[in-house]
Amino acid sequence: MVDTTLPDIDLNGRVVIVTGADRGLGRAMSLALAEKGAQLVLASPAFDALRVVAGEIAAAVGADRAIAMETDITDLSSCRNCLAQTLEAFGRLDVLVNNARRPHRGPGLPPTGNSFPFYDTNPQIYRETVEVNVTGTFFMAYTVAPYFIEQGHGKIINLTTSVHNFSGRANSPYGVTKAAVDAETYIWAKDLDGTGVTCNALLPGGACDSDPERVKKPGQSLLPVEVMNPVLIWLCSERSDRVTGGRFNGSLWDSSLDVDAAGEGCREPAAFVGME
Repeated sequence: MVDTTLPDIDLNGRVVIVTGADRGLGRAMSLALAEKGAQLVLASPAFDALRVVAGEIAAAVGADRAIAMETDITDLSSCRNCLAQTLEAFGRLDVLVNNARRPHRGPGLPPTGNSFPFYDTNPQIYRETVEVNVTGTFFMAYTVAPYFIEQGHGKIINLTTSVHNFSGRANSPYGVTKAAVDAETYIWAKDLDGTGVTCNALLPGGACDSDPERVKKPGQSLLPVEVMNPVLIWLCSERSDRVTGGRFNGSLWDSSLDVDAAGEGCREPAAFVGME
């Protein structure tokens, strides 16, 4: 059974932007971060859904702990506005969680999701997936990095997926884009070396029960939507300030360990040969 016990870490005073915070993993991560004291900027184009999540956070931990920010991460000016409004609301930013991705299921797609041989994939959906998952992740990081560098600290956490999705049958464009996100993580960590800013990748560690439109296979067991919350909290905290260029699997969390050992225990080998 997956351990989702939250670590004894206080994130009071930490300000975190979570993209794609309106549903699924983004919503779950935002609620957990707020529970541990963080102030949240919930970013997504789905403003009404963001307001619902902000209301959930207010009900759980009090008002003024989260703001909904309508943000299109494929629009650089929208990303810049998100940062500007974050600084206006909270006076600082400590962590960017790049969670947003183009939905794998939904209007125009079968219940099983956008999983076709590449030659049967809708070219427009392919383009949109690359623009959101790869370019949008870059646009947000590009926007916050100069601010982080100037203040001498900051954390970028990019959501990725299991390595087998990089090469599995009918896993294009999703697997292609997440392999790119891994590459972005490794490159950016090196680019940021010596600045005090870190960059790490985070994944659930398996198929996750984060999509209400998912059609389960017979007998399929899905990971809980909260699977990444414990290691995310550790990655957002001062305890992981020297950790960068890593790939962390939420399903490996073991709360019986010392919190730092538990965090390091979630580290997977680099996704690409020769990256260690």
